Amino acid sequence: MAKKFPLHPKHPERVCWGCDKYCAADSLGCGNGSGRTQHPAELLGDDWYTYGDWGLDVADEQPATLADTSS
Repeated sequence: MAKKFPLHPKHPERVCWGCDKYCAADSLGCGNGSGRTQHPAELLGDDWYTYGDWGLDVADEQPATLADTSS
């Protein structure tokens, strides 16, 4: 079973989103010779999943706010 795809990760720039491995950006495990695949939120904004058919089971998840990142 594939991992649940996060809608609003706290630090999307630290991860490659190209497959289910979610490797660190500086340690890609695919071996396909490409760079890091960006998270859709980095490309399309925080409401990226509301447009189009991504095939995700979205359960009213809220984006992270500045108050949530205080830890």
